[in-house]
Amino acid sequence: MNRYSRLPALFLLTVSLMISGVSHASDTQTVPEFSEAPETLEMNYSDPEEFCPEDRESWRPQQEVLGVEMQADPQCDPDNPEVVAAVTRGTNNVPGETLMETGLSEDAVKKGEDLDGDGDPDVINITLEVAELNGMNPSTGSLAAKHEIAPGINPGYWVFAPKTRGMATEGSAASDLIRAPSPAIRAEEGDRINLKLENTHYMPHTIHFHGVDHPFVDSEGQGNDGVPYTSEEPVMPGESRTYEMTPEQAGTMFYHCHVQPSSHVLMGLNGMFVIEEERDNNTVQTFNIGNGKVRNPSKAVSEEYDQEYDLLYQGIDKEMHSIINRSNDPRVLSRMLNREYDVTERDPEYYTLNGKSFPYTVRESQIVVEEGDRVKARILNSGSESVSLHTHGHKPTITHYDGVEQKEPARIQRDVFDISAAQRVDLSINTTDNGLDSYGPGIWFMHDHREEAVTTEGISPGGDITLLTYEEFLGENGNPQTQGVEWDQLFTEDYYDRDVPVWANYDQDGIFGEVEASSMNSSLLVTVSLAAAVLGAMLALWYRDSSEEGDEDEE
Repeated sequence: MNRYSRLPALFLLTVSLMISGVSHASDTQTVPEFSEAPETLEMNYSDPEEFCPEDRESWRPQQEVLGVEMQADPQCDPDNPEVVAAVTRGTNNVPGETLMETGLSEDAVKKGEDLDGDGDPDVINITLEVAELNGMNPSTGSLAAKHEIAPGINPGYWVFAPKTRGMATEGSAASDLIRAPSPAIRAEEGDRINLKLENTHYMPHTIHFHGVDHPFVDSEGQGNDGVPYTSEEPVMPGESRTYEMTPEQAGTMFYHCHVQPSSHVLMGLNGMFVIEEERDNNTVQTFNIGNGKVRNPSKAVSEEYDQEYDLLYQGIDKEMHSIINRSNDPRVLSRMLNREYDVTERDPEYYTLNGKSFPYTVRESQIVVEEGDRVKARILNSGSESVSLHTHGHKPTITHYDGVEQKEPARIQRDVFDISAAQRVDLSINTTDNGLDSYGPGIWFMHDHREEAVTTEGISPGGDITLLTYEEFLGENGNPQTQGVEWDQLFTEDYYDRDVPVWANYDQDGIFGEVEASSMNSSLLVTVSLAAAVLGAMLALWYRDSSEEGDEDEE
């Protein structure tokens, strides 16, 4: 008998069994027998983190350090005043003790001659290094230079960082300087800037100054634009290059690596570059580590605003950023990032503001105001997806696009701002309670209004949510005094591991709690088992007939 002769009959039998079983299962589901609802399972969750785990009390008040005045920052995790003072005065102009306490190298920011005699330095020498966060430690196989964006979530990053002294081990002063995002950099119009890139990484890199006016070649005729295919060869590991510029246009700009930008920019090698308007005695804060509040705003900003904030938004694709968690071999990583990974299929799971996701954003990237304040917010979208930034309770006004000041008729006031990839927008936030600029004091959400952007790998709330909080609503250690749902579960890894029912913290009766997974309908299970048995018999017959036919051929 031919080995295929039995297959049609067996196939029809299998299909009939499956149709019959599914039909029977449907019939039984239509009129189910009464049964009591299963009990809600008792869940055990890990203890939540403290809202504010670090003791930063002495850092928060308004103060003067080494002659540098800085505003108060009542948030949980404000910038270190010693660091703000050092990067404002220049690391070559502060005591060695300050450098030891901050972890900054003596040549991180060297400030020199006052060329125009207006009372502030005009020769600015900056040194940046390249660092890896959450990469594989070759000695232990664990993550090196840990940077959590939310509880238990550690995507890999590459970042630019101010040059540091000593090893940036966990808990060291230098470790606080090496983080995502790459630091916001500030200089003044007319400053002679020499920015040195020391490539301390295992990949080649450059820096492109996006929007900052700079010559295509430097004073020695070498490439100065950071683009390998038109300007220069990349800076190889262990090498360095100095970029030269004297910007004449003030505004909010952008800097980023231009070697394989489809991966290097998105891995975190990007940051805000601000050129401040020229004023007398205007020594600016060169680095704003971690972005957020600018504690020593420039003279021009202070003339018009009470406060200034730097806000950098970026989406993170888990697939891309986990690659460096798995290997530290540059050959393997180069192949995986640049040839195997397909950026056209990029799908972000994490959405960050200043290198963190909610609830960690609230520790350091709240906008804290008083009624009647005027706040300047510089926004950069460094990701590849648009941001639809929405402010609850306020309607800010756009004053600048991409560093270009808008004339009064073009200044748009609204509560949702579409910011495309690489775009910069300056917003003026007026907290006067007049029903238009502000609805009054409170704790107001501020977030990207694309719904996926307020989640962390699909779990809400998360993503790039932050708060515009009136100081009267702040409690101890910058903890917003919210009304309603407790936040404890949000500060656990369990919540973002999907182990906690989303309403668990206010569903005291367990209405939305956890139950055991329902078993399959028994008749459907029997049908599937029979179908599997029949298919197994078909394969056995095919194999036997094939063997018999082979024996006949040999005879």
